[in-house]
Amino acid sequence: MSEVTDDATEPTSDVVPLLVPRDGVPEVITTAAGVAAAAAALASGHGPLAVDAERASGFRYSARAYLIQLRREGAGSFLLDPIPTAQDLQPLAEAINPLQWVLHSADQDLPGLAELGLIPAELFDTELAGRLAGFERVGLAAIVERTLRVELRKGHGAADWSTRPLPDAWLNYAALDVEVLLELRDAMEAELESQGKLEWAKEEFEYIRLAGPPKPKPDRWRRTSHITSLKTTRQLAAVRALWQAREDLARKRDVSPSRVLPDSAIIDAALKDPQSLDALRSLPVFGGPRQRRYSRIWMDALEAARRLPDSELPPKTPPIVGPPAAGRWARQDPAAADRLTAARAALSDLSKEVSVPVENLLQPDLVRRLCWDWKLEPDSDIAEVESAIETKLTSGGARGWQRTLTVPVLAEALNSVVPAEPEVEEPKS
Repeated sequence: MSEVTDDATEPTSDVVPLLVPRDGVPEVITTAAGVAAAAAALASGHGPLAVDAERASGFRYSARAYLIQLRREGAGSFLLDPIPTAQDLQPLAEAINPLQWVLHSADQDLPGLAELGLIPAELFDTELAGRLAGFERVGLAAIVERTLRVELRKGHGAADWSTRPLPDAWLNYAALDVEVLLELRDAMEAELESQGKLEWAKEEFEYIRLAGPPKPKPDRWRRTSHITSLKTTRQLAAVRALWQAREDLARKRDVSPSRVLPDSAIIDAALKDPQSLDALRSLPVFGGPRQRRYSRIWMDALEAARRLPDSELPPKTPPIVGPPAAGRWARQDPAAADRLTAARAALSDLSKEVSVPVENLLQPDLVRRLCWDWKLEPDSDIAEVESAIETKLTSGGARGWQRTLTVPVLAEALNSVVPAEPEVEEPKS
């Protein structure tokens, strides 16, 4: 689970610190026999399954799970090392895949678990439940303290979970992450039921369960830090070549790209354009003992970028996919800018009314696309307006509860926007 930074609170007198699991920290399962025994125990339990996974973000290239925590009533808690047992998980999958899983921020852990053949039949996401319930803070510790009056002390979520052996303090932390998830699930279900939002949550949970891993964004190399300091497309080509070489090496070594070569070194090499290995190694970072072994890789990338014909150089600015940045709308399409302003105001009011964050009512990108692509004239037939919005939101993946809430308010907002009169230049005297 990712490190949560908003959970540090001073415990009040009625909050009980939870320092160790009630049954102690279980031994880490590292063998096929251990997996089979855990699977049998979990199958004999009852109710939903609490699940968490620890990754090594910032240390490893992959998003794989390096520790899996499981807990079910009647079975207890289990800690599983999926690295030595990756080929032995079929019994576990058969036992737990038909269950409802309870996770906090499920979208972070589900892709890595799916790589291991572990896929839930049903999902309950306590973090998302907190958002829909209107909680201001939705980190695990914050929600646990608010609902169960229990203090979870965080501290190792951002650690390198590929470390072996795992320190005892880390294992204690990991076991605590599933210790109260089942109780938290029941509390959040009751909270959502009392607010009339449980069916909304079920739609959201199913959407997350089926979403799969996020699609890679195009031109990810353009996110290199300080890339805007470069002036020429040839320099951009050098960044792209170095970034891709780093990506290939990081993937091969399963190391975080920033630990293979920092962004600052990529930008420096693109600016200095070294013409030889010695010139490259004279630059900061590249001359270090760990980097010298990869000098030929970096030099080959730079030389490949230098050989590119002008027609294959990357454009200075990335091609626009979808609407332009909202800050440009007033100049490029004032009517669209007015629609976006009206839509955002309407959704903001709705957000306050139902106590759900605006971004959970509708994805902001979907709202922008709706306003940018809008074709109907103001004061159109309201049924036609609502139908057009319904179609757009459905195609954009909005869930049923979202459309039920937002279509009427968006229809009223978009239908009331009156295009500004074009400015008429006064005749010169």
